[in-house]
Amino acid sequence: MEAYKQEFIEFMVDCEVLRFGDFVTKSGRRTPFFVNTGFYRTGTQLRRLGGYYAQAIAEKFGLEFDVLFGPAYKGIPLTVAATMAISEKYGRDIRYCSNRKEVKDHGDKGILLGSPIQDGDRVVIIEDVTTAGTSIQETLPIIRAQGDVDVRGLVVSVDRMERGSGEKSALQEIEEKYGLKTTAIVTMAEVVEHLYGREYKGRVVIDDAMKAAIDAYYETYGVRSRDL
Repeated sequence: MEAYKQEFIEFMVDCEVLRFGDFVTKSGRRTPFFVNTGFYRTGTQLRRLGGYYAQAIAEKFGLEFDVLFGPAYKGIPLTVAATMAISEKYGRDIRYCSNRKEVKDHGDKGILLGSPIQDGDRVVIIEDVTTAGTSIQETLPIIRAQGDVDVRGLVVSVDRMERGSGEKSALQEIEEKYGLKTTAIVTMAEVVEHLYGREYKGRVVIDDAMKAAIDAYYETYGVRSRDL
């Protein structure tokens, strides 16, 4: 596993963005782990987060695109942080764009904030996590309504590696349904590989009991072809 992925996993633990316990996801699934990017709360944390996203984007999609789109609300700081990191790390000036939950009818009018999306733009979407693929169904129509654009792909922080509406993962379903490439900074398999049975800052984050709970969760919701 690449060093930056190991650093990112530990960074999520430090920021309490990645937590283990008993949670319910937006899709209604009870899960022993939860990823909440709303817990990135300082400038230093967002700067580091943007760097991890920038590296994942560069490795999967390259940097020949025009706009990074972050769906409201959590996608707004993500797209700002990542575009700044791309500028600093790679010298590429990518525009950022997000949507509003409600159309603004005065001043800076419309449903978008940040850069407008124009005909011919190449767009990459950035999100926190995707469990059942519901967010992308709302996001794509907004982007494509702006003009003749090329939506290149989707990047998330963590691939939860669980089924979407069928037997394949949510990211696999997105790739097939919408013709998008997808990537994640890390997968849950990499998280488990790095943390299971290993002491980090005086405690074992994933002990035998938590590993058993994760395994049980994936027996119900996991993608069968992917092992944890």
